[in-house]
Amino acid sequence: MTTVHEPALPETPAAPRVWPASTTEPRPGDLAVGGVPLAEIADRFGTPVYVLDEAEVRHRCRTYRDAFPDAEVLYAAKAFLCRAMVRWMDEEGLGLDVCSAGELELAVTAGFPPERMVLHGNAKSPRDLETALRLGVGRIVIDSPSEIARLAAAVGPSGRQKVMVRVVPGISAGGHEKIRTGTDDQKFGLSIADGYAQHAIARILGQPQLRLTGLHCHLGSQITGIKPYLAAVRRMVGLMARLHDQHGLVLPELDLGGGHAIAYRPGDDALDPASLARRVRTELADACASAALPVPRLVIEPGRAIAGPAGIALYRVLAVKHSGGKVFVAVDGGMSDNPRPALYGVRYAPRLTGRNSTAAPARVTVVGRHCEAGDIVASDAGLPADVRPGDLLALPAAGAYHLSMASGYNLVGRPPVVAVRDGLARLLVRRESIEDIRSRDVGL
Repeated sequence: MTTVHEPALPETPAAPRVWPASTTEPRPGDLAVGGVPLAEIADRFGTPVYVLDEAEVRHRCRTYRDAFPDAEVLYAAKAFLCRAMVRWMDEEGLGLDVCSAGELELAVTAGFPPERMVLHGNAKSPRDLETALRLGVGRIVIDSPSEIARLAAAVGPSGRQKVMVRVVPGISAGGHEKIRTGTDDQKFGLSIADGYAQHAIARILGQPQLRLTGLHCHLGSQITGIKPYLAAVRRMVGLMARLHDQHGLVLPELDLGGGHAIAYRPGDDALDPASLARRVRTELADACASAALPVPRLVIEPGRAIAGPAGIALYRVLAVKHSGGKVFVAVDGGMSDNPRPALYGVRYAPRLTGRNSTAAPARVTVVGRHCEAGDIVASDAGLPADVRPGDLLALPAAGAYHLSMASGYNLVGRPPVVAVRDGLARLLVRRESIEDIRSRDVGL
């Protein structure tokens, strides 16, 4: 049994692996993850199917706990959530960052302590706030001035609710303009530059029902460098110093969000949690010392960095077509189970599995089955030149923002999620059936 090696670069911190650490190749061309051959999973559960390596998820949780031993680590549930994932986060000592009543209720019904959750959202519905208060969520992140009075009224005169304020630090970072959230020209948070953040904080301090515990910021997603986080620390501590001067306020928490990049293809950069933690702690200590403030407790919110590298998507090839000088390999999934390539140009490196091919590699475009020209799974992908209908393709780094962003386009049911560990595979989320789709249609 040999371990799979990425063809482009050795597996070093500068060239992180894109497959789970448990990935092996028991026979040439036949990949296994968590001790389970991927071809067996496809045969047993059908395709498309998501495979989630439980050991990889847990390992990444522990990596963050080890890197940030004094911080609060919250898993960003929007990346991917199911009841098993909730259980794993609880057992590994992480909290949860949730964005809706749905995520909150799923977690609580799976047994997760609500006091270890933080509720986000730029436009929280009345149901979101009511559910959070009813279930006792730990903190609510205020994202707009109108939330202050609404939340205070919902809490009631005798109640108390811990809150944070999402601040826009004016820093551009992230892998694409659609996933950059730290600048003043997007929908999240309250700006430092125009004074809205300071004004909102003053209003919160006038509401005895609300207890302000800290500031929050989130710069974006797929951030590969550490410098944006250091800049955010300086700006957030600068705001904390001004709040101390104006109101005598000492805030015990600083949430720097997440957005830590992972590798989707060999050669991609990824953010190393240990390096990030070391430099952020130093920057925070220095900034607080300069401002004569006590060092607040850090809060971080990795999502993709925990779930993404642990997931694999499996597709069956339906057709191979030569057209316009290109080779199109069409599979039985696409933008309904992974809209990310169409939304912001994410690039993947699929691999043939289930049979050994000695054919020379060819550059192909892996496309989905949906009625959109932009339904591309992987552009300029390297696959054997003899790829053919019936072949199985494995797409690594598919654990985050796949099922959570899946749609019902063309009335194609969403794929199942299968967990693997120690040679066993078990179903976590079943496939969405035609009956599921039909039962929601009550118009006759």
